[in-house]
Parts: sequence; C-alpha cells; structure tokens
Amino acid sequence: MTAAPEHAHWFLRARLKTRQLLLLVALADEGNIHAAARLLNMTQPAASKLLKDLEDMLEVPLFERLPRGMRPTWYGETMIRHAREALASLNQAHEELTALKAGRFGQVGVGAITSPALALLPSAIAMVKREQPSLRVVLEIETSPVLLEHLRQGRLDILVARFFAEEDKTNLRYEPLTGEPVCAVARPGHPLAAAQGLGLADVVNASWIVPPAGSVLRHRFELMFQEAGLKPPMDVIETAALLFITRMLQQSDMLCVVAAEVARYYAAHGILAIIPLEMPCHMDDFGFITRSDRMLSPGAQLLLKALKTACLPVYGKKFD
Repeated sequence: MTAAPEHAHWFLRARLKTRQLLLLVALADEGNIHAAARLLNMTQPAASKLLKDLEDMLEVPLFERLPRGMRPTWYGETMIRHAREALASLNQAHEELTALKAGRFGQVGVGAITSPALALLPSAIAMVKREQPSLRVVLEIETSPVLLEHLRQGRLDILVARFFAEEDKTNLRYEPLTGEPVCAVARPGHPLAAAQGLGLADVVNASWIVPPAGSVLRHRFELMFQEAGLKPPMDVIETAALLFITRMLQQSDMLCVVAAEVARYYAAHGILAIIPLEMPCHMDDFGFITRSDRMLSPGAQLLLKALKTACLPVYGKKFD
C-alpha cells in the first residue's frame, strides 16, 4: 500500500479543534483576546492557551501582541481566511442536513450570462424540479466578471459563463460549451429586415444600440467596422438592459447588436426581427464553471447533470 504524503490530513494528526478556528475568527473580528473569549463563552486564560497550542502546533506566530489588542501576522491572515472558509462549509453542511431531514433537497445557486439563461437553463431547471420539487434554485443573470466574483464568494455554485484572459482561474474548473455568435436586430417591419446583400457600409450611418464602452462585444463591434475600412457608428445608445433595448427598438428604426440566441428568442415571439447582415464580431466560448476547491452539494450535482443533459438538444454537445 502506498504511504500517504507527509502533509496529508495534517489537521487530523495535529488534532486541530473547531474552537481554535472559531477563536481565530473571533480574534480577527474583535482584535482583543478578552472580547474574543467572551464571544465564545470561555475564560481569557482558556482562550490564550487555545491560541498558544495552535501557534506551537504550526510553529509560527499568528498574532502580534500589542499594548491594546492583537493584530494578525501574515501567517495569521492566512489561517483566518481558511478558518472562515472551513466554518462556512460546516455551516453549509448543517443547513443541507437540516433541509434533508425536513424533506427538502437543499438549495443550489446558478449564474448565467443572458444567452444560455434563455436557451439552456429553463429546460435544465424544469428537469431538476420534476425530479426534486423541493430543491430551491436561485438564479442570477449577470455578466461573467460579476458571476465569477459571486462564485468565489460562495453565493453561487455553478456558472454558465465565460473566462477572459485576465481572470484569475485559481481554484476554478472550466468545461467549454460553445461559442456565441451575434447579429443585428430591429423592430418587426424595419426597412432593412427584408433587404438583400447588406454590408457594413449600409449600416454604418444607422442609429445603433450598443453594449457599454469597455465591454468585449463593444470593442469587437467597433473593430469590425475598422477592419472593413469604416469608422464605427457615431449615433449610438450604450446599454445592456434588454427591457429598455426591446422597447426602444419597437419605437424607432434603431438597430442593435445582441447574441444570436437572444435574437432568435425575441424573433420567435414576434418582438424583434433579425437583420440579414453578416457580423463577424462573435464572442468567446462560454461553458460551465465550478470551484475545484469545494465539492458540489447533492442539489448542485443534480443541476449540473441536468444542464449537461440539456446541452445535447440545445447546442448539439454531449457530455460524458
């Protein structure tokens, strides 16, 4: 039998106590051993001994002793961060067990960018609710950077979103799904809706609703015109708010660049019309993003499985 690595389960060999984790967090919040001990309903000498035992075990000082309190060292900051995560995970385990004992299946938080939120999530969530009606599903539709931050904070369990080159991918798992083409849309009956042979030169002077400045799609939208030897449209409204976009398009002859999946959804319901204009400013691939440093709850596992099952009819992609 292969021997376990020297560092494996060090916290078991060292008999790391939950009360030591609680003390670390209390000291970080209170900055004072007396206040931390009172918060944990223990005596000050007992709290001091608990901290000393932990420092002796780790062989590093976790706090600086100051005349009027205590301040974490860099070692202490590291342990405090992991103590918070460990305690949050234990609390989550208790909540899941309580839900299961009450006949519920717990909760799962899923975040998505707009395109898969429309095309993929409804069928996947319906599939899950048929199997586990008591599972509470919390859905958030936002941009990828916002969703990634909420995933890191533990507010979401699964994302259907994209990574950008500058994103910190530490402790994150990414499974690519599909690319995201874009197209131009306008109100039904728009003069360009039935046009043939449209090129970028035909729409450069049109009024456009475009993504906010600084977004990836806005950059690629403008670059598309520049590469065609044209100046990007100047008559623009900047917004990503779909409710405003659909209303504004219905009341004007403006054009808008949106994800093709979103365009097809609104066109199928007669709300907007797709303009027959080739737009090579597609977005990067998106996919499933989960945390690699935390196991998914049973409810999150069930939803992720449903999402992958729903990918075949929607995107033609099969997951093992």
